Amino acid sequence: MARAIFDATGGEVRLALPLGLGKPLNLVNALTRLAAADPGLRLEIFTALTLQRPDPSSEIERRFLEPASNRIFGTSPALHYVEMIKEGSMPVNITVSEFFFQAGTWLGNSYAQQHYISANYTHARDVLIAQKPNVLAQLMPRKRGHFSMSCNTDISADLFRLRAEGEMDFLAVAEENAALPFMGGPAALEPAEIGMVLAPEHEIDLFSVPRRPVSEAQYAIGLHVSRLVEDGGTLQVGIGAIGDAVTHALLLRDRSALHEIWETAPFSLTGTGTAPFREGLYAVTEMLVGGLLALFEAGVLRREVEGAVVEAGFFVDARDMYARLRALPAEQRAKIRMQPVSFTNALYGDEETKRAARVKARFVNSAMQVSLLGDAMSDAAKPGQVVSGVGGQFDFFEQAHALADGRAVLTLPATREKGGKVTSNIAWQLPLTTVPRHMRDIVVTEYGAADLWGQTDEEVIKRLLAITDSRFQEGLRVQAVEAGKLDADYCLPSVLQRNSPGMLKGWLAPHRASLLPDFPLGTDFTPIEAVLLPALDMLSNAASSKRALAKLIWDSLRLSPHVQEAEAMERMGYDAMPGFTEALQSRVLRGALRQVAAQS
Repeated sequence: MARAIFDATGGEVRLALPLGLGKPLNLVNALTRLAAADPGLRLEIFTALTLQRPDPSSEIERRFLEPASNRIFGTSPALHYVEMIKEGSMPVNITVSEFFFQAGTWLGNSYAQQHYISANYTHARDVLIAQKPNVLAQLMPRKRGHFSMSCNTDISADLFRLRAEGEMDFLAVAEENAALPFMGGPAALEPAEIGMVLAPEHEIDLFSVPRRPVSEAQYAIGLHVSRLVEDGGTLQVGIGAIGDAVTHALLLRDRSALHEIWETAPFSLTGTGTAPFREGLYAVTEMLVGGLLALFEAGVLRREVEGAVVEAGFFVDARDMYARLRALPAEQRAKIRMQPVSFTNALYGDEETKRAARVKARFVNSAMQVSLLGDAMSDAAKPGQVVSGVGGQFDFFEQAHALADGRAVLTLPATREKGGKVTSNIAWQLPLTTVPRHMRDIVVTEYGAADLWGQTDEEVIKRLLAITDSRFQEGLRVQAVEAGKLDADYCLPSVLQRNSPGMLKGWLAPHRASLLPDFPLGTDFTPIEAVLLPALDMLSNAASSKRALAKLIWDSLRLSPHVQEAEAMERMGYDAMPGFTEALQSRVLRGALRQVAAQS
């Protein structure tokens, strides 16, 4: 089929490829291999979010990942163009440009960084159209002869519409996959809309994004966010542990299970949303994640808008989410309507109807750092390396400001740790900006929610200092004073100077076993792998610091063993019990396990 596609386009394929899950891997690999073998062919690929299994960066990571890789990530084949980008072997007749990266996967890769296109998600469609694509290829399920865009209506739905209106012309190619749930409505396609169909002998196993354990800091963020969500309102939330924490907190709120947590909170609380949901919520989101599906299944998402309870642009998550979508009765699945991103991320087009539907909207997204003046860095890092991309974050900030009662909620942990050094994620200034300070709205860390909308710079600084880790409050206060943005005699109230991991643990640790499990939405990790994850995170943070690694070795000697240490060490292929000649990597892992046990 790859040869037939090149023949149909005169040997020059400009390929529109969906982001994330919907990539037809067999077909794309056939096209790239054929082009790589024939310099007379030309292949240009425009896409985003190329999903990849992580490459082990150490022997310990290799020991953890290799035995579990197929179970955790699925058995889908690697993309040939990814291999060529990593090897630096991309031929001149093939180009690959992305407008959003899987977080962190292309840091330090010159080809990927140079070919990155910065674009808001709502603008990516027009950037793609400007490339004049002549082929659109996508993974699709087929049912009674009809096809479904399933997980990727995001840009594809608009392209098919524009072609039907005579504004575009391209060859549509579907690679069949029965594991994808058949989504109807705007996602459904007539058989005549597909020009070629690849029915592979062995359909690919869908890529699975493993859920990470939710920490106490992430749970605290989720709990704060849950108070900002109003009954009868609209919700958008993203993927990851903080998104899982937000949705789990909303489920607990609906069960009236949070009273004890709020009663013991060691700081003042923002937001009044603590009662169960009587009207329920409606979700309009670029990404349908497992947490939103859980809210739908539990009936928290039940406010219907023209027959839909959830309207989303694409989905990718852990494998159980795909199975749950497939298993929904048809009438229930129809309430989850897959839409183009031009619908979910913007008010343009039928604006009156959208405004009426998106009442009391809360758009929840994550940032890496926030400045003390309220601008945010979410997509890149110093010195200009793209970590992920702007995606739809700015779109939702614009939408929140355009809606009378909409709010953009930006979440981030107050600190990060690398090489044994802890730094603040709230900084005086940022090297790069994703959301500028004039768009600032609500910022949430584990220590509370800061409402910044319409506030003076002075008040913004005070409110952000209040949710900053107390180890960094004074240094930031001094910087603000030196910049003339804060009075020299300003002092944070003493009640706000207690923000620490210890305070957080004292608040939430008593509730971990009963209300706040490590994996609130389930996991593909085994119980012993779940035990290993925090120790591996600790090792990753310590890897660049000889001092931090030395401390782990010392901890392996002085601290008491983890109760599951022997089983964990054997899972990693090391001796269960420590020995005099124990390898260094085994010893630092043992030390990390013991430190995790000591902190719990």
